[in-house]
Amino acid sequence: MQQLKNSKILITGGAGFIGSNLIEYFLKNSNEVVCLDDLSTGHKKNITEFIDNPNFQMLEGDIRDLDTCKTAVRDCEYIFHQAALGSVPRSIKDPVTTNAVNIDGFLNMLTAARDEGVKRFIYAASSSTYGDSKELPKIEERIGRPLSPYAITKVVNEYFAKVFSELYGLETIGLRYFNVFGKRQDPNGAYAAVIPLWVKSLIKHESPVINGDGSFSRDFTYIDNVIQANELAAIIPKENLLENLKEYDFELKEKEGIVASTPDIVMEVFNVAVGANTTLYELFKTLRDNLAVYDPEISLIEAVIKSKRPGDIPHSLASVEKAKKVLGYHPQYSAEQGFKVACEWYYRNLK
Repeated sequence: MQQLKNSKILITGGAGFIGSNLIEYFLKNSNEVVCLDDLSTGHKKNITEFIDNPNFQMLEGDIRDLDTCKTAVRDCEYIFHQAALGSVPRSIKDPVTTNAVNIDGFLNMLTAARDEGVKRFIYAASSSTYGDSKELPKIEERIGRPLSPYAITKVVNEYFAKVFSELYGLETIGLRYFNVFGKRQDPNGAYAAVIPLWVKSLIKHESPVINGDGSFSRDFTYIDNVIQANELAAIIPKENLLENLKEYDFELKEKEGIVASTPDIVMEVFNVAVGANTTLYELFKTLRDNLAVYDPEISLIEAVIKSKRPGDIPHSLASVEKAKKVLGYHPQYSAEQGFKVACEWYYRNLK
């Protein structure tokens, strides 16, 4: 596969889970990488191994400050915008800060990218955009009503990206992540994601808490699949992207009855997932089984069932046909393969 090499790129939120994995990958391919992070949710430990690399630069700063964004973007060819305040529960508790970071900060980054003449702006969108849509699998062209302040911010991001593409010619690609997991995902804090949180509990011989009856399902996506999608979104030439989109749009009209216009500018969104779902109870059993390989006592642990959380989407399953046909995306890891690798990493690093 063609790779992004010998380019200067900016990764916002680079001290976070996804951002630090992107940094690691792109540094290995001889790129110059700038990391912008205010360390509010990211951690210095995630980027410690890169500090002495001459091709790495760390800028500690807040995307809510436009001048900071412009400084970070200077001379960069590509932006991988990962910085955001994630978590539906956090956004319900503090919608004002979530809005400020995820919308004001996003607009600042778009503005800086436009002013500095960046080649392409690839940003972390979210499966939360699908909201109350009951349709499965989720396809990019049909979304529902957002169910949380966090989801609203991610919808607004897509609208802003579209407008900047149309008005200023900035090439923007949004990647709607579906429940990403893998190494460096933080198991601590009030808003830890479900997989590292449950893994930490199991390693400590504590019972994980399942919110709901365990039947809710997610399209869990291992981090290496996300890295692949980000790179593909950056390297595909504009003419190839538009030609592939024309073919995809035609097929969509034929199969789904969707009216899709012929694109002439780059402003697309793609699902990034595996295209298979796992119920939360299945997830619990799989994590327990994988960790029991290292500690047999873990096999005796049972989960605790509690009421579902406000804003939670019952089921999440992505169609990845658009990403496959347009970007050439093909998930390298199934959820089960990812669970196994992630459990091994966490057991080694959390013990």
